[in-house]
Amino acid sequence: MSIALITGASRGIGRAIALELRRHGFSIALAVRDPSRIPDELVGENTAVFVYDAEKGGEKALVDAVVARFGGLDALVLNAGILGHVGLEAEDEAAENAMLDALLDINVKAPFRLARAAFPILKQSGRGRVVTVASLSGKRVMGLNVGYQMSKHAVMALNHAIRRAGWEHGIRAVALCPGYVSTEMTSDVSSVAPDEMIQAEDLARLVGTIVTLPNTAAVAELLVNCRYEHAL
Repeated sequence: MSIALITGASRGIGRAIALELRRHGFSIALAVRDPSRIPDELVGENTAVFVYDAEKGGEKALVDAVVARFGGLDALVLNAGILGHVGLEAEDEAAENAMLDALLDINVKAPFRLARAAFPILKQSGRGRVVTVASLSGKRVMGLNVGYQMSKHAVMALNHAIRRAGWEHGIRAVALCPGYVSTEMTSDVSSVAPDEMIQAEDLARLVGTIVTLPNTAAVAELLVNCRYEHAL
């Protein structure tokens, strides 16, 4: 049985991916800050919960704990992330500088550290899979939220670095780049109605397909949108 480690797995996209991969027969390691937020539907056989705070580190210990529990690791889903506003013009520069640090720590540095910690185990799998939940904000620049866009462009570079370094070892890496997704993170968005946004379950179905493809059918980037953009 294949083993998948998913960060930010208690809600939204991470929760949907966990349920989908379990339907595909994966054992699931759920990495979350607060285990009490794990929904009942994720609790069950071949599922384990690990406390992990992307802001505090501990990625090597997390991977070691997953391997100790399941005996290996075949898929890594780098899903945990935050959305915060950082612009070139700021009313409170100190606050936005702090937010930029948080965006880079959680959206970029943490997934890098976790990918580095998991890389040797994924090599042993022979068909390791790494899914980085990025964003269309990592493919183009719209609006004035430069901080978030910077973090997602950086994580796209991480995806391609993993893809290149892992290719000869059977590791296949994909960046999932959605537009607006109907989750708690987009609850303040007024320009697109929730029922007109991408649904987390639809993204999860795409991930389920990609991670089960053979090594000879690799997807490097997957752009998913709920509205037309001429540049994409």
